[in-house]
Amino acid sequence: MSILSVFLSAIFFTILGMGYVKGYNIVKEKDVTQLVKYYLLFAAIRFVLVMTVVGTYVVFEDNREDSFRFAAMFFGMYVVMLIITLIIKH
Repeated sequence: MSILSVFLSAIFFTILGMGYVKGYNIVKEKDVTQLVKYYLLFAAIRFVLVMTVVGTYVVFEDNREDSFRFAAMFFGMYVVMLIITLIIKH
């Protein structure tokens, strides 16, 4: 796993986190009762995107060890992102 993979993963989660906060603020301004639906929808979108990125990396990476490390790092970043967004907005 290269430093580029780590860097791009960090950018990916930063963009996802910023998108969540921006969307949260927009939904909160329009109709607070819709926040639960927004959270569930965005959680599903995040999960699908994370699984797609990990699956794509595993398919195209020849080294099994690197694939495992990338998946572990990416899922770790996913959990940290979930915790941070819950702390920031709840």
